[in-house]
Amino acid sequence: MRYKNSIVAMGALALFLSCATNPFTGNKTLALVPNSQLFPTAFAQYDEFLTEHKVVRNTKDADMVRRVGQKIAVAAERWLDANGYQGYLKDYKWEYNLVEDKTVNAWCMPGGKIVVYTGILPIAQDEAGLAAIMGHEVSHALANHGQQRMSAGMLQQMGAVAGNVVISDPQTLNLFNQAYGVGSQVGVMLPFSRSHETQADEIGLYLMAIAGYEPMEAANLWRRMNAQSGGGAPPEFLSTHPANETRIKNIEAHAEKARAEAKKFGVTTFKS
Repeated sequence: MRYKNSIVAMGALALFLSCATNPFTGNKTLALVPNSQLFPTAFAQYDEFLTEHKVVRNTKDADMVRRVGQKIAVAAERWLDANGYQGYLKDYKWEYNLVEDKTVNAWCMPGGKIVVYTGILPIAQDEAGLAAIMGHEVSHALANHGQQRMSAGMLQQMGAVAGNVVISDPQTLNLFNQAYGVGSQVGVMLPFSRSHETQADEIGLYLMAIAGYEPMEAANLWRRMNAQSGGGAPPEFLSTHPANETRIKNIEAHAEKARAEAKKFGVTTFKS
């Protein structure tokens, strides 16, 4: 029993000591892996990825990726500085690369390392569409979503270990492991992931607007994404992402707020 209590106490202490602040919400978030460890690992993985894939350089599309990425990064720094988070990006090492790959994807690692796949450019269509994509991906990094997902995964594993320590009956343990695996995934991890996607959509609107892009183009982007998917997505409650229709409604609801926020920075016209 003393050993079991120690597990609980250690877990509670880890949660208490391992928190970061989301600058866009002001809320405390899980940070079991500090940025001092996370960023160097992410940078190394990024460099390794680039050596294993074809990076597109000195083309119109590659220049657009770099140009839009720089604008989004500047917008993020302007917003953070204006809202009391000076120096928040001091350890970021921004990099923007276009990679030859038919996959419809883009991502931003913790610390500002960005990749856009050529496969997503036809859906982006133009610079504003690309700004919606990159604003969303950068928002994941700025809001510590990668750090939170890693921390949540660690807690999920800790819960499974604690259950296996506490339960001694083999049949009960087998039932626990089955129920815990499904329940923690569908009831906790997937909703957690969907909430991150919704938050990144909203933050991304502010960043793209401050960078001078029309935020409603994000809704148009997701209409094209929806058409491209052909309706083959899983039910929302079984997905890591909100349904496309849900995203479009949320974006439409926040677009005017994003324009109003951009006007605080002197941005009154928006490229579409």
